[in-house]
Amino acid sequence: MAVKIRLMRVGKKKQPSYRVVVSDSRSPRDGRFIEVLGQYAPRAEPSVVEIDSDRALHWLRVGAQPTEQVGKLLEISGVWAAYKDAVGKEAVTKPKAKTPKPKAVVEKPEPAPEARVAAADDAPAAEASAEAAEPEAAEDSPAQAAETRAEPEASDDAPASEEAAE
Repeated sequence: MAVKIRLMRVGKKKQPSYRVVVSDSRSPRDGRFIEVLGQYAPRAEPSVVEIDSDRALHWLRVGAQPTEQVGKLLEISGVWAAYKDAVGKEAVTKPKAKTPKPKAVVEKPEPAPEARVAAADDAPAAEASAEAAEPEAAEDSPAQAAETRAEPEASDDAPASEEAAE
């Protein structure tokens, strides 16, 4: 089960405030949660950030992944620095900002200049031989059609001649 620390929206229409919650990553944004860690009120001046640092540290230690926005709130409240000190190295679970990946451009390798010249020399000859073969095939096709029509008639005669021989 992948556990996330994320924001759950509460409050009235056009007046958002958020709860910082621990929840299963498959549950909806405002749905089922495991534990409430704190609150975030972005509309207040200055913004209010209240996070239970002991419980947040516990969840980070057991592997809960904070979302990008919660990661910023953890840095503001000082929980992220405490987590880095507790782990003893650069934390691996720090959320990364979502940046669009550049699309990989795959270029087809161009054939060597010699190969292009050879291909260009072969191309007219191949086209000429294909054109020469087409008229011959067209001439053979009516003759072949007549032969195929004649064969079934011969096969019909063959059984009759066998019956006459008996």
